[in-house]
Amino acid sequence: MTQFESLLNKVKNEASNRLSPWIPMDMQVKGVHLFKRTKRFVTQKEYFPEFVEQPIPDVSTVAIQDIDLSHPFLFRQHQWHAYSKRLRDECPVHYQANSPFGPFWSVTRYKDIVFVDKNHELFSAEPLILIGTAPIDVETFIAMDPPKHDERRQAVQGVVAPKNLKEMESLIRTRTAEVLDSLPIGQPFDWVHTVSIELTARMLATLLDFPYEDRLKLVYWSDLFSSSPQSTGGDKDLDESFVGVADMAKHFVALWHDKAARLAAGETPSFDLITLMQSSDATRDLIKRPMEYLGNLALLIVGGNDTTRNSMSGGVLALHQFPEQFAKLKENPSLIPNMVSEIIRWQTPLAYMRRVAKQDVMLNGQFIRKGDKVVMWYASGNFDERVIENPEQFMIDRKDARNHLSFGFGVHRCMGNRLAEMQLRILWEEILKRFDRLEVVAEPEIVQSNFVRGYSKLMVKLTAKTAA
Repeated sequence: MTQFESLLNKVKNEASNRLSPWIPMDMQVKGVHLFKRTKRFVTQKEYFPEFVEQPIPDVSTVAIQDIDLSHPFLFRQHQWHAYSKRLRDECPVHYQANSPFGPFWSVTRYKDIVFVDKNHELFSAEPLILIGTAPIDVETFIAMDPPKHDERRQAVQGVVAPKNLKEMESLIRTRTAEVLDSLPIGQPFDWVHTVSIELTARMLATLLDFPYEDRLKLVYWSDLFSSSPQSTGGDKDLDESFVGVADMAKHFVALWHDKAARLAAGETPSFDLITLMQSSDATRDLIKRPMEYLGNLALLIVGGNDTTRNSMSGGVLALHQFPEQFAKLKENPSLIPNMVSEIIRWQTPLAYMRRVAKQDVMLNGQFIRKGDKVVMWYASGNFDERVIENPEQFMIDRKDARNHLSFGFGVHRCMGNRLAEMQLRILWEEILKRFDRLEVVAEPEIVQSNFVRGYSKLMVKLTAKTAA
């Protein structure tokens, strides 16, 4: 970083700290955007190098030190399993010195991942859980350590409390039935946009009490946050991201004030996320901490979108690739809850979480220095043969299927895991009522990312269930 760039950053940070509580959130986002565009003009440097897809070589031809699991096309080119397996077998705690995202350690075996995830005293979640850098500096409780993490998480955890989940189940089932009943029979259609995105958007709108007619905005904003080139190797243009995030900020500031006014007028509090934030001592003034408010909204939207949405698509693909498992499911629908866990393991919709070593530490024979980035590759640990028998096989009756890594462990374990499982369970219960066959009729299109293991398109053809 040049002296001029350091000065620009210092001025920006000081101004942000002093003025943040008094400037509307969308204007702050626009201000950061203007700063970055000015910096790009003055320094003649692009935001971040654009990733151009090229064929990835067979892992057997790559030197062990050159293996880079942060490559954003590994999933798309179906090379992920081979690359991660080689690290698990030969170098389970692996140092990559020259990735586009800077140096980092890859932790690829199940037990090592659990150790890192559970030991927040040794490995910090701050300042970011993504492998690269954030295009917008926001605070999220998933990227905080205790006790601050615990306070912020507790403020919104009530939305997925057992009582609230029970009350939501009938609404989820009704909306799932509406979507499935609208699907064409015998005609190919895109499952991702027609089912996975639509159901996810409906659920997010419910959780946030967001205007139902604008629900697809939530999915779009989620994609902007999780698809930045500099954070995950994604394909979203940074200028587009800033414009979208500013729009998101404007909507959620308005929603916050609308909620506050209705509560002040005597409306009975509901269990949506905004109301819960306003009701907690730790977050009732969050509107005065705009970047933390924005960050937590981004976290809740991405968490509620990517895990469920890509598991909804991944489950269809898995049962297409393993038709004997679909036959088994139709014979014994009571296997659905166990199958849901197997889908989440097999898909691993979010590939990793990043930590930073708080002190020098030894991990599986490797010396990790204080300040080093450590990446827990859940997508690798979920296929670790040392713990999971025949991991490449999709088995709906797998023993101990819930013992996957996809939701994490320790204090940062996914808050919405039960909600995600319930949505997937209801989806498959309703699918079995209606359809005898789900056929994937074209190669799925996979998103460009090292973080989200997801699908942008999955063409499916349905066969209706015949009357008994």
